[in-house]
Amino acid sequence: MKIFATLKFYYGAFVISFIAAGVMVPLMMIFKNRRSDILHKYNALILKIMGATIETRGERDSSADMFVMNHQGIIDIIAIEAVQNSDLRWVAKRELFDAPWFGYLLKLPDMVNVDRENRSGLIKLIRDARATKEGEKHRILAIFPEGTRTDKQELLDFKGGTKMVADKLKLKIQPIIITNSKKVLNEHTKTAQLNATIHITYLDTFTANREDKEWYNNLRNSMQISIDHEKNEYKRER
Repeated sequence: MKIFATLKFYYGAFVISFIAAGVMVPLMMIFKNRRSDILHKYNALILKIMGATIETRGERDSSADMFVMNHQGIIDIIAIEAVQNSDLRWVAKRELFDAPWFGYLLKLPDMVNVDRENRSGLIKLIRDARATKEGEKHRILAIFPEGTRTDKQELLDFKGGTKMVADKLKLKIQPIIITNSKKVLNEHTKTAQLNATIHITYLDTFTANREDKEWYNNLRNSMQISIDHEKNEYKRER
């Protein structure tokens, strides 16, 4: 019944909020050198408490410069952080960094903020991406090229900023497909199913080539094909 699915949604939202704000932020303030470990372990704990599991297909390429993913909601981020302990550097809009208290989840681990209302935002994004790629500590940029979450099966148009940064810096990109995350927590319908399984598929890594004018469109098409395959073969929606 929908009332139980709604109750499960608010239970899940409480679990996420409590652990993120009440546990992860204070721990990251105290243990500055273990922030990546904290994100990994406590995001995994969130999913465990919510009764969710993760199944992966393909291999995650830790030598990649950027992970490009489809986006449904907060569970996508939680699952990617939980599934493997990589030091990711998420790209997010500046407004999220300004959120009271929760903004520290982005500020403390030095994620990348993007000002969409400022034309100089792209220049900053390129500068931050270069620093991430060339820094002493290898971190992987994590980005949702659609620019926002959606409940549609079809991918939204990809924003141009991702392509410009990848072309400029010749980034090594691994596309990642996430399906079934809405069953764990659906922010669009305010419903949830406990004991759901999130499916993560790692596609082949490639290097952006600005001489290939169609690589960005081909990337979106290949991701859409994989998303549709998940639905047609396994009934897993994105």
